[in-house]
Amino acid sequence: MSNAIIDILHKAAGVLPEIKNPERPPSTKERLVWTGIAVVIFFIMYHVTAFGVQPTSGAVDFLQTITASRIGSLLTAGIGPLVLASIFLQLFVGAGIIKLDMQNKEDKQKFHEVQKILGIILAFVEAIIFVFPGKVQLIPDLGALTPFIPFIVVLQIAIGSIIVLYLDSIVSKYGIGSGISLFIAAGVSLAIVGGALNIFADVINIVTNPAIGGGAEAIPKALLRMLPLIFTILVFIICVYAEGIKVEIPIAFEKVRGFSPKLPLKFFYVSNIPVIFASALILNMQLFAGGILVGKGWDSIAVVSPDGRLIDGFLYFLTPFFPGQGSEIHFSYLTQLTPLTGIPEWVHAITYILFLSTVSILFGMFWVETANMDAKSVANQLSSSGLQIPGFRRDPRMLETILNKYIFPLTVLGSFSVGLLAGMADLTGALGTGTGILLTVGILYKMYEQMEQMNMFDAYPALGKLV
Repeated sequence: MSNAIIDILHKAAGVLPEIKNPERPPSTKERLVWTGIAVVIFFIMYHVTAFGVQPTSGAVDFLQTITASRIGSLLTAGIGPLVLASIFLQLFVGAGIIKLDMQNKEDKQKFHEVQKILGIILAFVEAIIFVFPGKVQLIPDLGALTPFIPFIVVLQIAIGSIIVLYLDSIVSKYGIGSGISLFIAAGVSLAIVGGALNIFADVINIVTNPAIGGGAEAIPKALLRMLPLIFTILVFIICVYAEGIKVEIPIAFEKVRGFSPKLPLKFFYVSNIPVIFASALILNMQLFAGGILVGKGWDSIAVVSPDGRLIDGFLYFLTPFFPGQGSEIHFSYLTQLTPLTGIPEWVHAITYILFLSTVSILFGMFWVETANMDAKSVANQLSSSGLQIPGFRRDPRMLETILNKYIFPLTVLGSFSVGLLAGMADLTGALGTGTGILLTVGILYKMYEQMEQMNMFDAYPALGKLV
């Protein structure tokens, strides 16, 4: 993709409807209202089955949890196309294929506009991949009446992702935080609540129904059934603790003596952004492989089952691995082998975790540059605010040198650790997946910080108590 194509996409983005920036900063009440409206619309589309699609009650898998999607609904593709568009552009800019200076305001604006039009294109591409290979089950009778039903379903799924794109823009400009992050947290929370309710119902059934194994066997069976919920709580606590780890650098105001605040740099310096992009990249590889490589005989790259799932091959070892299906946890992967190559499944677990962690580093380093979180940008921000590090002369270049000793290692180690934590948490079989819980904790933590900065808790004490 060259800059000529980027210019074409940029011009095409100019004719699309756009959410205007607010003329004045939205009030606290307005931000809460717009955020609530976006979540309500999201859940409505999440539960509405697309016309022409066979309703399904299947369990929500990892792909659907992380991409805030639900197969067969208007959100079949979810945020997948939007995140994938950002990934493509980041990779092209990072590789120098596209010449954009992310420190330049105009180039950065062009990046976001091209990302929007590319996201819309990918929304149609993913919709086609979902419908025509049969991942989305169409109603047979309707298909017999007219051959246009598949195309109508594709249009609905694509429009669903496009609506999410605009909802994300509304939340970013008029609400709280990022719409994409908000929808991920909403999808994961729904999966956790639904899974917990199912577990409680099963536990009650185990304890009260002698036919299942009441008496002395009831308690061990009930505890075994509770394992996913127990692991969910454990992973949640670990993620909350990890979010609080930070390094504090002493700074001082040049014109104010005796006041020495500290600059906090979190260990997860780029938060959960690297895992969001890394997970989306891995899951889209799985989606495209399942939609394109079915029956092609590319056994060395991917072995795909008739229902489109990867079951062996190179790509299979880079896709998410879990020790259980649905709500049950088992550890037979310690002895299981892949069906074609005969490689142990525990190798799959290790390669997935390492790949997720490594890719997280790449996205973390790029995000630091695009979000003005690199040492040079932070040094300029501190210098322009009249801040300096005690014991060093007030020079942005000196600040940059000192900050780079902290920011670069934190970016690499934090991104690797967040990927490692997400991958290892997935092995526990926690509800909503370990990656989903990690993302949700980071998202909610970031929203809490933004709400605190906006003094929302002072204006609404009840909201503060709830949080």
